[in-house]
Amino acid sequence: MKSITWFGIAIALLAIVGFAAPVFTTSQTKDIASIGDLKIQSTEQSTHVVPVGLSTIALAVGLVLIGVGVYTKRGV
Repeated sequence: MKSITWFGIAIALLAIVGFAAPVFTTSQTKDIASIGDLKIQSTEQSTHVVPVGLSTIALAVGLVLIGVGVYTKRGV
């Protein structure tokens, strides 16, 4: 398969993941203070939302790229 087809498949799969799990949480640990071997840390959680419009556009672009890859394979 052509690389454009693989790229289209990857984008389409990411779009499907965006539809399936539109909200995800990440956590980040930061050092607040450090005195010798003693460290005080804080863990912050951030919630991220993938817009439905972005997933829709990504799915459309992925399908177009897959179509272009299949079409150029047959045409050449």
